[in-house]
Amino acid sequence: MNLSVTTIQCDLAWEDKQTNLNFFEKALDKANEDSKLVILPEMFSTAFSMNPKQFAEPMTGDSVIWMQTQAKRINKHIVGSLIIEDQGEFYNRLIVVSPNGELNTYDKKHLFRYANENEFYAPGDNHLILDFDGVKVAFFICYDLRFPVWSRNSKLKYDAAVYIANWPEKRREHWMTLLKARAIENQAYVIGVNRIGDDGNGISHSGDSAVFSPLGEKISTTQPHESKVENIRLDIEALQDYRAKFPAYLDADDFKLL
Repeated sequence: MNLSVTTIQCDLAWEDKQTNLNFFEKALDKANEDSKLVILPEMFSTAFSMNPKQFAEPMTGDSVIWMQTQAKRINKHIVGSLIIEDQGEFYNRLIVVSPNGELNTYDKKHLFRYANENEFYAPGDNHLILDFDGVKVAFFICYDLRFPVWSRNSKLKYDAAVYIANWPEKRREHWMTLLKARAIENQAYVIGVNRIGDDGNGISHSGDSAVFSPLGEKISTTQPHESKVENIRLDIEALQDYRAKFPAYLDADDFKLL
């Protein structure tokens, strides 16, 4: 059993939705035919903007419709986050769109206080885990990576975890270290997709998008500062074999989030 995924590491045009959507429409065509899931960075249509009043869209807005149209066109699931307004609140909302237009969502739990994200957006409080032909994938956003309890793979609820991000270059060592740690401790594949380039605040991003195996081995080839579409196959049979031979998950601490 395998799961093929496609990661897109690229620069993002600052608060320029149409330019970004035009870029991604072309990039999506580079996904392999057998890819089930194409992964875009956090806030892929605007970059990491703190201007939700200007750029927020409803769930029936142009960017969501674009995701639905593209998912149907390429016959794959597409995931990325958008600035969404819902019932009077603004959210950094991760959206997974299926080829038939179905929407599944996750609102970022941990808002990046250092950039005042918590002053503009409301936090979510629910996990999102989806099944792709028997392979369970959990979805998170950027700053969530720093909080292992929220990512904890209790009772092997997921086989792979996806983190989409606008993670600054100055903390790139944290990004790489934590992606690897989440893979090892949760006995799961971990996929991190980050942007490159400078944003509208002059903050540099090196990308460092990566896929780690449950052994903590980097199995992707995308390089820092490289604009690249990469197709990667996750070997789920190897994952299951590893868990059977080294069942550390059976000794994991049992706890509940308050």
